[in-house]
Amino acid sequence: MASASPDALERARRVKLMIFDVDGVLTDGNLWYSPTGEEMKAFHAFDGHGVKMLGESGVRLALLTGRKSAAVAARARELGIEHVLQGVEDKRGRYQALLKDLRLQAGDTGYMGDDLVDLPVLTRCGFACTVPGAPEEVRQRAHYVAAAPAGRGAAREVCEYVMRAQGSFERALAGYLK
Repeated sequence: MASASPDALERARRVKLMIFDVDGVLTDGNLWYSPTGEEMKAFHAFDGHGVKMLGESGVRLALLTGRKSAAVAARARELGIEHVLQGVEDKRGRYQALLKDLRLQAGDTGYMGDDLVDLPVLTRCGFACTVPGAPEEVRQRAHYVAAAPAGRGAAREVCEYVMRAQGSFERALAGYLK
């Protein structure tokens, strides 16, 4: 079951930019390597469609990840994610630079991360989200903890939560019911 802070809905309502970590959020956190050393990723279609719907609703999208992968770049292109920040060692610094570049305040942003390395952004953004398998220190600081596991619908759940808070989910749903 998902858990949300008392102010989670109001925080989600203000999100203009939603940022996602990749490993352990958009994937299940497993790292797969081919025999030649190429890193491979498995993404769930539910999460991808949720991210795409959120972007179509007018919320800007970004990925902020410590690893670098061609698979991530390809998936981001497929989903229309405009800001793809890979190989980032200092997530806090890169987050602050992104805010400056986009002329946004921290309260205008949401971030979904799953581990301690995400805390510098999770504790500064307006709407902090995580997955149920995240360490306790992360779950305690999140405004929303998804019920679905990482890489298996957690990001979709957050996207729909933001869309519902902003009143755009019903419009998106109506498009499928025509």
